[in-house]
Amino acid sequence: MTNQPTGTSDGTIRWGILGTGFIAGLQTQDLNENGFTVQAVGSRSLASSKAFAEEYGVATAHGSYEDLVADPDVDVVYIATPHPFHHANALLALNAGKHVLVEKSFTMNAREAQDIVDSAESKGLVALEAMWSRFLPHMIRLRAIIEEGTIGEVRKVVASHNQSLPKDPAHRLNDPALGGGALLDLGIYPVSFAFDILGTPETIRASASTTATGVDRQTAAIFEYVGGQQAIVDCELDAASANRAMVIGTDGWIDIESTWYNPTPFTVHAADGSVVERFEQPVNSRGMQYQAAELERLVREGVTGGTILPPRESVAVMAAMDEIRRQIGLSYDADAAPEGTP
Repeated sequence: MTNQPTGTSDGTIRWGILGTGFIAGLQTQDLNENGFTVQAVGSRSLASSKAFAEEYGVATAHGSYEDLVADPDVDVVYIATPHPFHHANALLALNAGKHVLVEKSFTMNAREAQDIVDSAESKGLVALEAMWSRFLPHMIRLRAIIEEGTIGEVRKVVASHNQSLPKDPAHRLNDPALGGGALLDLGIYPVSFAFDILGTPETIRASASTTATGVDRQTAAIFEYVGGQQAIVDCELDAASANRAMVIGTDGWIDIESTWYNPTPFTVHAADGSVVERFEQPVNSRGMQYQAAELERLVREGVTGGTILPPRESVAVMAAMDEIRRQIGLSYDADAAPEGTP
């Protein structure tokens, strides 16, 4: 069996947390529980920063993002703000000489993603998208099984991400000004999974329905590939489902249980339905430590990108998301040409 990642740290690389919301707390807890050093936190409010620092045992609380990225005791900044702010926040940290782990969706669009990747590469820094499911043990093993040819030629990927989330029109998820909608928050998971298994599609066909606030309530897409393969992906923000995924090949299939993008078991079936392998590995904490361990590995090795989620692939995923949004008629303020663009 392929060696599995440990998701632990020797604590020598020091983390700063940019933002104090729900996802920031989840990541910080996983860092704390697995040997990582969380040195500082920064918020637009010093009171919020201090409260977060007290709750999670963080040494230093900063009352601005600028102060956080300027902290000489911080090596890496985890960008935990809503995705409309990822571009500016990541560039702020990169310009201060810090590596960045940027929550998904990586940015609002491919142009912003390319900006971050170009900036990081020019400075010799790591900019890694926090697509945490990519780095989990079951995904590492799943990729190895496919590479070994166990299920033959992969023909189809099917993945869903449907949740029943707050219906309040003012909630971030329903607010177009804050990048609301199912696609960027939920659809990013199955879209990224399709890229992981099959790569960049040749064509995309997408369909959606919208909320009263004008964001996508539910979106589905078919990715088509040069070799005839397909990926069928869907997401919805006001109705829940089991959220399973399958990878279907000519000699069998892999069934990833609910919830497929969390640490979860999967079963490999031969074409006749018999069980070839059952993978089930307990994971410490929530599992977000694995993406942090990958970033630390890249930093230690002095490279700006790895093979599990290369920077160029984060840009390509955002380009696919852009195309889906074009087809369903969903645009954001961030899609307007930057000032000074001809």
